[in-house]
Formats: sequence, C-alpha cells, structure tokens
Amino acid sequence: MGINIALDGPSGAGKSTIARKVAAELGYVYVDTGAMYRSIALYVISKGVSADSREEIIPLLEGIDVRLAYADGSQRVLLCGEDVSDRIRTPEISMGASKVSAFPEVREFLFGLQKRTAEENDIIMDGRDIGTVVLPNADVKIFLTASAEERANRRFRELQEKGDPSSYEDVLRDIRQRDYNDVHRDIAPLKKAEDAVEVDSTSLTLDQTVEEILRIIRERLAERNKTGDGGKNGAEACPSGGEKKAPRHTRELTPVRPISKTRRLSHFRMFWYTVLRYIVIGLYHIYFNISFEGTENIPRDGGNIFASNHRSYQDPVFIALPTRVPLSYMAKEELFQQNPAFTLLIKCFGAFPVKRGKGDTEVIDTSIDKLEMGRNLAIFPEGTRSKDGKVGKGKTGVALIAAAAQTKVVPVGINFEGKLGFRKKVVVRFGEPIIPAQIGASSTDPRSLKVLKNTIMEKITELVHE
Repeated sequence: MGINIALDGPSGAGKSTIARKVAAELGYVYVDTGAMYRSIALYVISKGVSADSREEIIPLLEGIDVRLAYADGSQRVLLCGEDVSDRIRTPEISMGASKVSAFPEVREFLFGLQKRTAEENDIIMDGRDIGTVVLPNADVKIFLTASAEERANRRFRELQEKGDPSSYEDVLRDIRQRDYNDVHRDIAPLKKAEDAVEVDSTSLTLDQTVEEILRIIRERLAERNKTGDGGKNGAEACPSGGEKKAPRHTRELTPVRPISKTRRLSHFRMFWYTVLRYIVIGLYHIYFNISFEGTENIPRDGGNIFASNHRSYQDPVFIALPTRVPLSYMAKEELFQQNPAFTLLIKCFGAFPVKRGKGDTEVIDTSIDKLEMGRNLAIFPEGTRSKDGKVGKGKTGVALIAAAAQTKVVPVGINFEGKLGFRKKVVVRFGEPIIPAQIGASSTDPRSLKVLKNTIMEKITELVHE
C-alpha cells in the first residue's frame, strides 16, 4: 500500500499544476483524475452526443480506452490510443467533464483505475471528491481553493496564451456555473473532507502554494509516523531535509521485460553489413579527420543502447562506424513522409519513426523489439541537435527503454568545433557501459528512471568535455 495524498478543490484552483509539482518534489506518481473525465467528455462530444444525455453516454463507455502515459518525463493522456493532452483543456470540454462526471456509471468506469493506481504507488491525486469518495483513507487530505474571480483570471490568462478567443466574462461565468454544478450534483458532490486542510491560494503565488502544501504534507506524515499511524506504509520518516524517506512503491511506467541476449542477426546480414561498414569507414576517413577513443568499451554483441550527444545528421554514422553490430535509431516521423526512395533508404539503415512530443508509446515497444532482435539502438537523449556543442538537458526516454529492457547503455561523446566540413577534426569517445540494475534502476518507476537518466547524461557530458 502506497502513501496517498488527496488534493481536492473547485475548478480553476490550479490543482493539476500544483499536484504535478508536488509529486515531482516528493518523487510520487501524479494521477490527474480531471484529465480522465475530460477525456470522457471529449469522446462523447466528438460522437455528437450531448454531455447531458446519460442514456446516450452509457452505451459509449464500452468503446472508451483512457490511459495515462509518460513521455519525456511528463504525463500524457491517451484516448483510444490518441494523445489528447491539449484538446481536453478547452472551456467546452471542461464544462462537459463537469456534466459527465455527475453520472454514477462514468465515475464507476474510472474508479477502478484510480484506486488500483493508489494501492500500488505513492501518489498524489487531484479532483473534487478524492478525499471524500475515491480515497477516504488518504494519508493527507488538502482542499485547495481561491476566489472565483482569481480562478477565472488565471484560466483566462492560460487560454489567451493558447490563442483561445474566450473573454474573461465567459470564463468567469463558466467557473461559477461549474462550481454550482459540482457542489449541487447528487453523486459525489464537491465537498471538503472533515479531516482536510484548507489552503486558500487567492493571494499566493504558484511557488508559495506549492511550498505551503509540501509543508502540510511533511508535517502530517511526520505526525503519523510518530504515532504509528503510518505503519501501513512502512514509512520511517517524511521526505524532508535530511530525514529518511519512506520506501517507494511507485508504479512502473512500462513493464520490465529484459531482452534475452540470445538472438543474433543472420550471417548473411552481418557479412554485408561488415562489407558496407568498412567501405564507409574508408570514405569517412578520407573526408573527415576522424578518430575513435574508448572502442574497447563497445560490446561485441547486439542488444545494447548507445546514448550520445547530438551534433549533426552524421551522428548515427559516427557511432556505427566502430560498432560491429548494426544500429537502429529513432527518426522524426516527418522524415518518413518525404519521397519514397529516401524513406526506403533510411529504413534500410535501421531508422524507425517517432512522434516527437506526442506521447508516442509504441516507440518504446518498437525499440525493445529491435534490441531483442539482436540489433543495437542509438538514442540521442537531448532530442534536438546542439549548435554550440554544449550538452543539453536529457529526456527520460533513453532511461525508460534501458530500464525496461535491462540492457547496457554505452555513453558516447561526439566532439568537433563549428560546422562539419572537409577534413574537419572529429573525435568520437565511447565510455564504459552503464548497467541499469547496478545503479539501482531495476524497474521503471520514476525515481529509478531519474537516477538512470542523470547517470547517462553525466557520462555523456564527461566524454564531450574530456
């Protein structure tokens, strides 16, 4: 049983933003229940059904698949496999979510997923009835509120930044109407739990609100540990300062399925790859002043990940030249929408498409399949090329794939000054392989992924600036 934090409050109080920041600070899983109801509303409205029509909505539930996925360290909302994270944040969908959430069949449809997540993880869950209905036994309950005018002002600014034409008056009217709907609905109305701590953020900044909620959580957990009430979680102390943290039961973001390392590419394919590799090595040594360091760190088998900084379109080739086993690598999906000949060429060289910034969860499975086949995988954690040679902030994808496959990660540093050109000096350094389990990343929970990602980026940075 994980540690459960319930965060309730009216629409526009900033629950999602604040819950996400608090969860990141504590290392907990953030569960956005509002996004789930918004997804139901979006699905219903897209089918031409009124969000008020209970009779028409109930039969549609069987065809709805709502999931929370994680990409590059952020939560994405998938509706029937489509990323709808942005589409569910409009006033129309907000109002629709308020209406569909009043139907007991809809709430029951989502309760199972919410409760299972809470039982298996340390979580912070936000909504309107989390502390009263969904998690009545939550370790800490907080009721976050603000004046209707302040909430409308915040939402109005947010919509303006997205180019939404709604006026402040429209937003304020929607806020007040939704408040009325939420408080007066028959099923699970908006209500402050008796043991909840109220936080009024009307005059507080975002950071001040986050700090206040963190203070409350830490104090409440510390009190429970002192009295023994927190024994169900096995917590030693609340996660603050130099105190010990409670052991985590965080949800794995994707199942761990270690690759077998027994499959090998065919002798025919390896023969022609070796011939092509030596030809390209010769050509690259003619055109570039290129050298390779640390090649003794390159595994002789396949099924390994090569994580590198990103300097140019030549990077996959630079990594592949001293590597005995063919590489697969991710390429933005736009490259596969050009002429058929180019698409065929990059596919022959092991490229497969990824939808950048759209929560493409299939790419994880595709990547692990490539590793299982006996190929190596090249990943550029920064996501985009660096123009000045400095290593940017890495994304979580490389850690997620490595932890799920439980395979070695070889850090790579590609070094050259300015732009690539004829006889440009290029140094490619390969570091010692990183084994996920040996640094505590034996699962795909957020904390393990953070440790693994940071380790990978630190090693890449060392190789670049060596």
